[in-house]
Amino acid sequence: MTAVRPRWSNDELEAARDLARTYFEKEVAPNEEKHATQGHPDKSLYARAGTLGLLGMSVPEVYGGGGGSFAHLAMLIQEQIRSSGGSMGFAVSEGIVAHYLLAYATEEQKQRWLPKMFSGEWVGAIAMTEPGTGSDLQAIATRAKRVGDEYVVTGAKTFISNGHLCDLLIIAAKTDPSQGAAGISLLVAEVGDDTPGFTRGRILKKVGQQGQDTTELFFDELRIPADQVLGGQEGLGFYQLMEQLPQERLITAVIAQALTERAVAVTVEYTKERQAFGRPLFGLQNTRFELAECATIARVNGVFLDDCIERHLCGELDATTASMAKYWITDRTGEVVDRCQQLFGGYGYCLEYPIAVMYADNRVLRILAGANEVMKELIARSL
Repeated sequence: MTAVRPRWSNDELEAARDLARTYFEKEVAPNEEKHATQGHPDKSLYARAGTLGLLGMSVPEVYGGGGGSFAHLAMLIQEQIRSSGGSMGFAVSEGIVAHYLLAYATEEQKQRWLPKMFSGEWVGAIAMTEPGTGSDLQAIATRAKRVGDEYVVTGAKTFISNGHLCDLLIIAAKTDPSQGAAGISLLVAEVGDDTPGFTRGRILKKVGQQGQDTTELFFDELRIPADQVLGGQEGLGFYQLMEQLPQERLITAVIAQALTERAVAVTVEYTKERQAFGRPLFGLQNTRFELAECATIARVNGVFLDDCIERHLCGELDATTASMAKYWITDRTGEVVDRCQQLFGGYGYCLEYPIAVMYADNRVLRILAGANEVMKELIARSL
């Protein structure tokens, strides 16, 4: 299945796509098995991406970025999924953390933090989810108490992507527990393995995406300078999260769509090579019809996604449509990958075949960035 050049692309972006594809195919993909075994990617690959100019492409040049747009970020994520899988945490560090800093950090903080992220020296992460809260952000229990010129943070987070490797961490915490959502703030911590009050817990063993580190984090009186609360004052965190979540959900849809297209492509290739009943498996009408339907689903979803990206580039993507894209495309990805895996027969259950890895990797997409049930509730509220 040939990828269709999206309407939001151009010649410059397609040249960057070629560079990204080469990086993922030659430098990341050969290490995916190693990443899965150790539970995280090699940090040196972030530095390599920075050297190639692949990091920060959607951020102004003054902060060490490439001066591009969300289109560059979408392209990078597409090529990662199409070429090598999901071990590198660019969707989080590039797509989420960098844009929180761009939107809410002070000028001095942007100049201090962003260039280190875009060189690949630092990896970013955001710590929202807690063991007992899931998608209910208002129920977080992590506390940040103001003591002089510092906040003292106590609590625990889980399911934190890039948590094992991160150097810069955005923490969602309650600065005023009596105020509900208005009592949540986002604080930025510079962290290392020797940072007092900061402990990295287990790299969680997951069904899929085993090479992308997902970690527990613990805070025991972690001290953060008071001027590192995003937005410059307490109580803005929940609203900042709500402002940024549409892009996070759009990124999830980009991941899902790229996975859909890859699943169809590898299955078409396999069924044309695999012999069954004296002819290629693709020669059977059921195989052709299944793949025709899967290819159509992929094309239709691609048109919807491209429209969402174009709207986002114009600043016109509303939260409801972003929720629709996240829920609909991830649901359809699960359907397509399952149908494609069936066409591999027994081999589709063996991890040496990419369709089996995709089957495991795609499952979390209906959960992260807000479970799809939450997306439906958000959509319903707009009706």
